[in-house]
Amino acid sequence: VQLVESGGGLVQPGGSLRLSCAASGRTISTYRMGWFRQAPGKEREFVAAISRSGGTVYANSVKGRFTISRDSAKISVYLQMNSLKPEDTAVYYCAADWGYAATTHLNDYEYWGQGTQVTVSS
Repeated sequence: VQLVESGGGLVQPGGSLRLSCAASGRTISTYRMGWFRQAPGKEREFVAAISRSGGTVYANSVKGRFTISRDSAKISVYLQMNSLKPEDTAVYYCAADWGYAATTHLNDYEYWGQGTQVTVSS
């Protein structure tokens, strides 16, 4: 399974970005999906996840600001990021797994995208 992220970029503090993740050749509903991020010098950390049935879970640091969702055709998963802060700056990774429930654990995911850079700076 190949995952392809898009939508990263440079944004000012308080701004918004929408990341997308598509799985080649399959619908997203086949997998549970997650978004993780890794800032320079730090470990990769959980951001948000969505189960195969659509249930969601968020890291406390992004709760209320970020939203994970799937489109109706279940081709892509999105991460809508609002009220961005400089500490949100990182490479954001999409991840997928055959399991059912949403999970926050990095090691639960089998497939990973290449990542997309998000930079929040004035």
